Amino acid sequence: MSLVKLSIKGISYSQTQNGAYALILNEVDGERKLPIVIGAFEAQSIAIALEKEIKPPRPLTHDLFKNFAERFDIVVKQVIIHKLVDGVFYSSIICERDKIEEIIDARTSDAIALALRFNAPIFTYKNILDKAGIYLKTNPQDSDKDSQEIDDILSNPETFGNEEDNQLTDRPFQKNSLQELTELLEIAVDNEDYEKAAKVRDEISKRES
Repeated sequence: MSLVKLSIKGISYSQTQNGAYALILNEVDGERKLPIVIGAFEAQSIAIALEKEIKPPRPLTHDLFKNFAERFDIVVKQVIIHKLVDGVFYSSIICERDKIEEIIDARTSDAIALALRFNAPIFTYKNILDKAGIYLKTNPQDSDKDSQEIDDILSNPETFGNEEDNQLTDRPFQKNSLQELTELLEIAVDNEDYEKAAKVRDEISKRES
């Protein structure tokens, strides 16, 4: 299976769902986005790593791991998002010490937080991106505007979905038909509502698996 390189576009967050964040990964040589819902702590850790000027007074957990690894000459070479099951992404951290390579299982949010600190590339397999990737629809004349809006997602709060969609359930869209889910996904993508798009996409994946 071929690997696809990803970059981090940013983090969007919800004012209506406590602790709900969406990490937006971008296909480097393509137009697809891969939104992954993550926790508040991991979102903070990734945001701090993205903003090089921000330095916490004491090391965060991922900073501590990096300091520990460097002390013992361990280097994170790359991160691979290698599996998607029931809407959950599974990742591996590829490490090296004394020219010996080791593979460590990790939550995707932790793996990406560490990849940022080690300047390590992030990859996923093509079949995962084919299944979970989302195309951002833009008009050529609006491309500059859309690009700016996406670049601002770290600082601009977004509201996701309606009151019914925001009920804190594991599967808020389980009562929708497949056709309705497809329409909801298109609307969410058009509105750059990546958190909702991720949850709708996960429900579609569960129905098709």
